[in-house]
Order: sequence, then structure tokens, then C-alpha cells
Amino acid sequence: MPFKGFDSTDFDVFEIAGLEPRMEALIDRIRPKLTELGSEFAPFLSALCGEEMFPHVARHARRTVHAPNDTWVAWGPNKRGYKALPHFQVGMFGSHLFVVFAIIYESSNKGVFAEALTRQIPEVRSALPGHYFWSTDHLDPRGTPQSEMGDKEYAELARKLKEVKKGEVTCGLRIDRDDPVLKDGDKLPAVIQGTFETLLPLYRMSF
Repeated sequence: MPFKGFDSTDFDVFEIAGLEPRMEALIDRIRPKLTELGSEFAPFLSALCGEEMFPHVARHARRTVHAPNDTWVAWGPNKRGYKALPHFQVGMFGSHLFVVFAIIYESSNKGVFAEALTRQIPEVRSALPGHYFWSTDHLDPRGTPQSEMGDKEYAELARKLKEVKKGEVTCGLRIDRDDPVLKDGDKLPAVIQGTFETLLPLYRMSF
């Protein structure tokens, strides 16, 4: 059965008040789609990265009070978990779907990536489209477009990764919740695949 994509009711889940009601809706409406994407893209990412990549769907198990404002599926090279290593994600806030490369604060690879980024700014500039976004907080739906990333912005990003305990970085594509491509079960996977291919150099820089 082909992937059905996402519609506006999927994004409306993040407007549901309360931890338990929102989690029930996430589990019922969103998690099956993320699980499907996880299985579908694991072989592709494994071939792309040259190592087995395992899917991990967010469980939000640590939450006891506040309802999650986003959810995702991540792929990383460890079957037991993804947070300690560079990885890829597809997920959603109430405003958009995101397809990103990520190194979050729990990873010891932050310094490696920061040093590589500092050395390879021209290559990164030429490899990434201007409408891709950088963020230093994976829980924040805002970010800085690649087109606005100058030397100062790259330097500050690298500094935070090296010096700030909670420092992290994500980079990739954002697709507005009203974009028709999200409902297209054929086009959306192709967009995701192409985005992963574009982001592969960042993944390789992180080891």
C-alpha cells in the first residue's frame, strides 16, 4: 500500500490540550505514518550512508506534564537508540513538516562536526539550497535560512556546539503544513529522499 502522506488534521493534533489527549491522538494518527516512513527509508539510508541505519519513532516517554509540540522518526547507525549519534529525522510541528540532519546535545560528535564545519564553510554553502534551515534547538520550530548564514552565523553555531553543554544543530528542509506535496504519497517520499541525499555531506562531516 503506497504512503498516504499528511493532511491538515495530522497537524491539528498539536492544538489538542493536555498531555494524555494529545498523546492519544499522536499515537492514533501520526505514529503509524512515522513508523511506515521509518521502515520505508531504512534501506535507502543504509545504502546512502554505507552502514545499517535503524529507525526510531519518538515515544515522548519522559513527558509527564507538558504535551509535546513536535514528533518525529529518526534514523541512526545504532539499533538501541539515535540520540548519542548524528542522525536523520522526519517530523512535524503544528506549522510544518521537517526533513533534517541532526546532532543533539547528547552526542559526543558535536565537536567533530563543529571543526569540520569551520573548515568547510564554502563547501557547505555550495551544497545546501538557500531555503534549507539551520537551528540550534531541535525543540524550537524557528530557525535561520541557509541564505542568511554568513561567516558570523557559522562561527557562532560552531562555538555553541563546542562550548555549550546543551548545544546542538539541525539542518534541512521545512515544508509548510498547507503545501500540497504533503498529501501526495508519491511525491513526498521523493522529496524526502532527495533531501537526505543533499544532507549526506553534513552526516559524513560529523564522524
